Amino acid sequence: MTSRPAAGGGRWVEVDPTRVARWVEGFADRHGPPTTTVQEYGLLLAAPDGATAELHTPPGAPPSADVPGFVAAAGASRRLGLLLARKGAVAVGVAEGTELTVSKVDTRYVQGRTAAGGWSQQRFARRRDNQAKAALGDAAELAVRLLLPEAAALAALVCGGDRRAVDTVLTDRRLAPLAALRAERLLDVPEPRHAVLVGAVAAARAVQILVRDPDRD
Repeated sequence: MTSRPAAGGGRWVEVDPTRVARWVEGFADRHGPPTTTVQEYGLLLAAPDGATAELHTPPGAPPSADVPGFVAAAGASRRLGLLLARKGAVAVGVAEGTELTVSKVDTRYVQGRTAAGGWSQQRFARRRDNQAKAALGDAAELAVRLLLPEAAALAALVCGGDRRAVDTVLTDRRLAPLAALRAERLLDVPEPRHAVLVGAVAAARAVQILVRDPDRD
């Protein structure tokens, strides 16, 4: 389980689907038995002391009317596509449940920034932009080859890395079926490598919970 501050107050907690039921029990123990209401994002738990917990449905899981249904849906096996992109590196994969069944990582050199000035700086900047565009073009080809044939069987496409890079890859018209499956969640990952792609499976399946506690916020 990980936790980070949330904009506007509260904190985001990421919980493995297998531990959501226990987390909800702990929330009830700390704050009193909550009421549950269905929201567009998932479920809202409102405790008697004013504390709230927003349970956001993970990518590809169906909506639920109560906590038991939410837990079952979040933990169920489903097929997810993964697209991670940062500058000159891209990783694509397909996960069946918690297992990565298809994977490919591609790294292409993109020149770093230079401190040179004048025409030299402009020349390096143009070269760098061209290298980045070529890298993202290769990323689109990789997605076409490995992810597009899986589109009909995917519950969702979960992306990560640099949002602009991901957006650029998905502007390829051939990838429209994948873009339609794109989840709102953007995984915060370092430069894509195979180990990063493997770790992204758990991050894509994790349940994100926004907790607001009156005695803290």
